[in-house]
Amino acid sequence: MADRPVPLTEDEITVALESVPGWRRVGDEITRSYGIRYHGGVAMIVHVADVERLISHHADVDLRWGKVRFGITTHDVGHKLTEADFDLARRIDAIAQAHLAEPLDE
Repeated sequence: MADRPVPLTEDEITVALESVPGWRRVGDEITRSYGIRYHGGVAMIVHVADVERLISHHADVDLRWGKVRFGITTHDVGHKLTEADFDLARRIDAIAQAHLAEPLDE
C-alpha cells in the first residue's frame, strides 16, 4: 500500500510554487488555465486523465469554450497541498505544451 501523502508547510508551498511557474494558489488548491479550442481541450483532458490514472492523483477540470482550467489539491489529506499536487501540475504543463495549449494569465 502506498504511503499517505503529507501536507506541505507554508514554507514548502512557497518553494513548490516556484517550481511551477504560471500556477497560482487559491486557498488550498493550485490552479492554472489554458486557452485551447474546445475539441483540443477534450483531447488534452483525456491525455491528462490517462496520466492521472497511472499516478492515482486527479485534478478538478473545468472545460469551457476556448479554455480549460485545472485545480489541484489532495483530497486524501483534507484538501491540503502535497508534493503530489505539484508533480501533477508539472505533468499537466508538459501535456498542455504537447497539445499546443496557450497558458492564460487569470
